[in-house]
Amino acid sequence: MSTAEQMEDLNGVRALITGGTSGLGLAMAAGLAEAGARVAITGRSADRVAEVASTIGNDAIGIAMDSRDETSVEAGATRAWDALGGIDLLVNNAGIGMRTVNPDFMTTPQGFWEVAPAAFRDMVETNLTGYFLVARAVVPRMLDARSGRVVTISMNHSTMNRRGFVPYGPSRAGAEALARIMAADLADTPVRANILLPGGATATGMLDGTARPGGLAVLSPDVMRPPIRWLASKEAADVHDERIVATEFADWLAARRA
Repeated sequence: MSTAEQMEDLNGVRALITGGTSGLGLAMAAGLAEAGARVAITGRSADRVAEVASTIGNDAIGIAMDSRDETSVEAGATRAWDALGGIDLLVNNAGIGMRTVNPDFMTTPQGFWEVAPAAFRDMVETNLTGYFLVARAVVPRMLDARSGRVVTISMNHSTMNRRGFVPYGPSRAGAEALARIMAADLADTPVRANILLPGGATATGMLDGTARPGGLAVLSPDVMRPPIRWLASKEAADVHDERIVATEFADWLAARRA
């Protein structure tokens, strides 16, 4: 087992993972719970989020929350904070992919002028505004508690600029810019903020049923487990404004420890 794959001891850590019913969110939630953390996951469907939470273990909590809606976010954040007795780690992950706009986006790119305005707005509301609303609801509580960590889930820069990737690319580029500004705003506070991304196309619902040119290889969502566990650990207490690529995490961590 490599250094990066060693299990962290996260007993006592309380984590909120948005979009935790599948894909990257579920993998991270399960990885954190496996290491001893108490986790709350969110999703739009109350039945679905409760069902998935029951499979995670360690008394995971499912919270119905629509990250696009300010009232829903505030209620969800309050419920998570009260149920966990505080939040040490917020993982902003909830999002939707290009398949919702163009099911054939991998093989038949669509010009930006062909994207319906409503589809553009919905993706930006989910992938960017949602990150803002959730962080806005949770971070002030962390500041009052004088402790907390925020991890923003992002994607490769090439994805943000890829042909046919409107509105997904702009929404993810905006989310990464938001994460950098949040880190700058939090630099002189006890709350730490970082970015985490898989490092390649990942086998999630965003790719389900999508043709992949040239047999495109995809990563398992489990690639996110070691870095998110480390970011929740005591060793990462002072890590701030880093952009960590999961596929490169072992080398990154080894260099950091050298």
